[in-house]
Amino acid sequence: MLVKATLKSDDGVPPLEFMFNPAELAFEGVVDTAESPGSRTEETGQPKVSFANVKAYTVTISQVMFDTYEERTDVVQRYIEPFRKAVQFVSGKQRPPIYTLMWGKQIYLRRCFVEKLSYKLTLFLPDGTPVRAVIDNLTLKEADEPKPNGSLAATAPTAADRQNDSIPARQNAAR
Repeated sequence: MLVKATLKSDDGVPPLEFMFNPAELAFEGVVDTAESPGSRTEETGQPKVSFANVKAYTVTISQVMFDTYEERTDVVQRYIEPFRKAVQFVSGKQRPPIYTLMWGKQIYLRRCFVEKLSYKLTLFLPDGTPVRAVIDNLTLKEADEPKPNGSLAATAPTAADRQNDSIPARQNAAR
């Protein structure tokens, strides 16, 4: 029995649900490094490596199929459009929706966003209505936890805020 995978969001967007039975889920974690060719170890002559940072994990889900042939309805409107909205910014926020990736009882990413969506339409009715779509790649990228002060939803300072911030600097410069 197939169990739906769900991308659930607290951003007020509907959850994304899809049936799939993957042969694999591809996870990728990367540590950024920098090598200095002029700085080498004396014993082996290998370049010294500096560790810069750890990049966010990504999960790639492939070959998710949606079919509305029997209902003869538009597969894009019914299934693909919510995924397309997942790669747009949330109204009032300067970021896309944040999701939790769940499949069955397993949580694969607690906080993530859709970094990449690649799909194709593969079957059409005689009138041109698309009735089958395949998501080739859905790449989810891990997102950090929000800061306690809510900085993920912070707004840009106003002109008055900037002016008030610069008053002490002007007062100190006048002294």
